[in-house]
This record gives sequence, C-alpha cells and structure tokens, in this order.
Amino acid sequence: MSGNALRDLNTLPTPERKNDSSSKGNFTKPCNGKTIENVEEQLKKSLSSVQINGVETLNVQHNKSSASVQINGGETVNVGVEVANSEVEYIESENLSDLEDVDTCLKKLLPGLDSKDWILVVETLNNVRRLSVFHKERMHSMLGDLIPLVVKSLKNPRSAVCKTAIMTSADIFSAYNDDLIDSLDPLLVQLLLKASQDKRFVCEAAERALEAMTTSVSPMLLLPKLQPYLKNRNPRIRAKASMCFSRSVPRLGVEGIKEYGIDKLIQVAASQLSDQLPESREAARTLLLELQTVYEKSHGLSTVVSENPEMGSWENFCLSKLSPLSAQAVLRVTTNIAREGLVLGS
Repeated sequence: MSGNALRDLNTLPTPERKNDSSSKGNFTKPCNGKTIENVEEQLKKSLSSVQINGVETLNVQHNKSSASVQINGGETVNVGVEVANSEVEYIESENLSDLEDVDTCLKKLLPGLDSKDWILVVETLNNVRRLSVFHKERMHSMLGDLIPLVVKSLKNPRSAVCKTAIMTSADIFSAYNDDLIDSLDPLLVQLLLKASQDKRFVCEAAERALEAMTTSVSPMLLLPKLQPYLKNRNPRIRAKASMCFSRSVPRLGVEGIKEYGIDKLIQVAASQLSDQLPESREAARTLLLELQTVYEKSHGLSTVVSENPEMGSWENFCLSKLSPLSAQAVLRVTTNIAREGLVLGS
C-alpha cells in the first residue's frame, strides 16, 4: 500500500457543508462602505428533496433569486443571483435501467469521469453502475483506468459526487468480485474514511459498500487487505475495519478458517477486545464466538482429544496462543456468553 494511502487514514477529512447546493448562496456587495444583506435564505427556498419509488432525488432549481435592500436608508437595489438548474438522483441498484447505446457510453466513460463538470461526473458514474449491472464483460478491460477515477470521485468534496461514487463502488464489487483485488487498496481506504464520517447519508452509503465488498470478494484474499487497518491510529477506521473483518471470517467456513490459521485469527480478535470504540469490541466478541464454535467442532471428532479432553480444550488453546491477560479476556467473553446461552435455552 502506498504511503499516501496510509496518510489518508490518519486523519478524517474536514467535514463538508451540509448543503452543497448552497455554496453560491452567500452573495454580498460593497456599496458606499455598506454591505447588501445576505440572500441565502431565498435561495434555500428553491431547494427540495424527495424520494419516489426508492429513488432519492435532490432537486436544485435556483433560476434567479432576487432581493431588494435599502442602502444608506434610502436607495433601493435589486440583487439577482443566477444558479444553474441541476438534478441528482441516488438510484438504488435494482432500479437502474439499461443503456441504449453501450458503445458510445464506453467511449465517453473515462473523459466523463475526469470532467470538471460535476453534473457530468455524476451522470457518468451512474453509467458505470449500469455497465456493471448489465454489461460487465464490456467494461472489464477498462477497470485499471476506471478505478483511479472512481477513487478521485470518492475524494470529491461535493456530497452528490461522493455518494454516487460510493454507490458505484458497491456495484463494481458485486459485479467483479475477486477481479478487483489488485485495485482494492485505494477503494478500501476511501470507503473506510467515508464510513467514519459524521455526515450520515454518506456514512450509511459507505457502510453498504463495505458490506458489498465483504460479501463479494473472497475472504481469503480480503482478510490480508483488511488486517493492517485494524491497527490504524484512527479509532473509527479500526472499528469499521473490525466489522468488515468479523463479517468476512465466517465466509471462510471451517476448513478455510483452519487453512488461514485459527491461531492468527484469535490473536486478531483478542487485540480488538480492548479497543477504544464499542463497535470494535463487539466485532471482536462476534469473531471469538465464531472461532470457538469452529475450534470445538473441528476437535470434537479428534481421537486424541477424546482420549484426553483437557489437551484440546478451548481454554488450553487460548492459553497456549495468547498472553495470560489476553487469554483471560477471551475466555471471559466466550464463557459468559456460553453460559447466557445455556440459561436462555433452559
């Protein structure tokens, strides 16, 4: 992973304005040492957001807003603010429609993603999503050039571009699975950052994209990519990475967990038990219970264990692989939850 990617993770990006379309709302004009009143409120009146048939639509229709103000107590001045018409649709994957002209769309794809016109970028990102769903074979050869431009959009400070890029990432994961593994790092960095933001609608979209990643990419390939982020200095990054890690491990299955190394996995989970954020600790507890179940199932058929049960017990395994303090913390979690299960089942 590049040094730039790691530096991106150490600090969260500066929070954006809550309303991108209001960036032109502040209009002031000096006149005889005075200032014309702010007309932002009138611009806000023309902003609306609706949701129709699962499609969240942000309508920005600022044709021309004007305000009359008095200067020096007498002179009246009309102030007009021109803002272009625009519309951004956050279309769910199941509601995407097919393209009419695939060849033309493919030709315009890379220039559109690299455009300085954010409306064109959003339209092109949605076309990437359509190609991922309906024509993934046609776009496969372009992934090497396309992924860096999607990452560029993920970094865009405009929320509409960023969220559409996040949704595009989710569709790309679902379409190309393990074929993305060589290009995964820059996408993963940005999605972990966006999932750690305070802006709710961006955060939720990023979490859905991370879920798509964990269900689409092979866990044997994905877990080594996630593991470095479990030690990141940013606790929110660690939490999101822990949740992804915990979701991926069960997909290995019993044999896959044994092949990956249950001793490695229990050390990872134990380190997260004392993490700062509760999301990390909960993900660690979930992972430990999975590992305990797999360990006991895989050793239940062992003749060596049946002759000497203590030798292969979960407790002895934890004590042999972890420090005494870590082993006690792990056993406290797995034993208490096991007891709670017995009480509930009785």
